[in-house]
Amino acid sequence: MTIRVTVWGENLHEGRNPRVQEVYPAGMHACIAAALNQDPGITATTATLQQPDHGLDSQVLSATDVLVWWGHLGHDQVADAVVDRVQTRVLSGMGLIVLHSGHHAKIFRRLLGTSCDLVWREAGERERLWLCNPGHAIAKGLPGTWFDLEHEEMYGEPFNIPNPDEVVFLSWFSGGEAFRSGVTYRRGAGKIFYFRPGHETYPTYHHPLIQQVLRNAVTWARPEGTYVLGCPHRSAEQALERLDPAGG
Repeated sequence: MTIRVTVWGENLHEGRNPRVQEVYPAGMHACIAAALNQDPGITATTATLQQPDHGLDSQVLSATDVLVWWGHLGHDQVADAVVDRVQTRVLSGMGLIVLHSGHHAKIFRRLLGTSCDLVWREAGERERLWLCNPGHAIAKGLPGTWFDLEHEEMYGEPFNIPNPDEVVFLSWFSGGEAFRSGVTYRRGAGKIFYFRPGHETYPTYHHPLIQQVLRNAVTWARPEGTYVLGCPHRSAEQALERLDPAGG
């Protein structure tokens, strides 16, 4: 069955920074969606901050198996009602892939329960991504045990996140810092993958290995089941076995 993906991008840098327009003329969200659509098992569409409900109304989310999120300048512009809606879908089984500066997105911080703060530097340095678990589904098809990005923004530890379920990638930067750059969580029935690379002024999302990671992550994060939300009451008469109520 085809995995239905919505790639959400705030689409702000693209309208303000000529360098971003040069690297991603159709927007980062469009570049990511195009990379995902190279897999015949994935159908990816896009949504942006500027659309009504930020492009994430109930109808869109109910038809989304995996949501990919890139945000930076517009974190505070995301309506809490939309965050509530996304959280409900994740808890009920929708996958969530959060990219780069999305570590400070409202939805990511809410689901993780921490500040998600980190150390950063923008100096166009080399990033080496080590595969901590080459056998993980998200690392499928990647050659060797590491690969380099020639220029990237640095994120460094400490990264204020809960201990991940799995660390799939660990990054080292030419300035000396290290960072847990690919981590997974489960919240309710939903699977979450945070992936660090993706500064807007660098062609990271054009890189074939980054694109492979994203396709793998979508496949990994697809729904596998749902939880019943809420706390429904089950009376003694509805018990699976005969029950004679006792007590107060």
